[in-house]
Amino acid sequence: MTFDLQKIIESKRAFRSNLAARPIGEKLRMLDALRERELAIRGRALPADSSLLRDAPASYRTKPE
Repeated sequence: MTFDLQKIIESKRAFRSNLAARPIGEKLRMLDALRERELAIRGRALPADSSLLRDAPASYRTKPE
């Protein structure tokens, strides 16, 4: 197996460009599908009445206590 770094970089750029050109609604549907897969891998299902995954926000402290 050979690795052509230039080909890999060009492929990544094309993929990112393709994703950036998609409508926001499609991007959000893709995100929902990824969340559902992630929960399935973890072994938990998304509740039927929930359309969003709500995670607790990360705590970022800028000043030491």
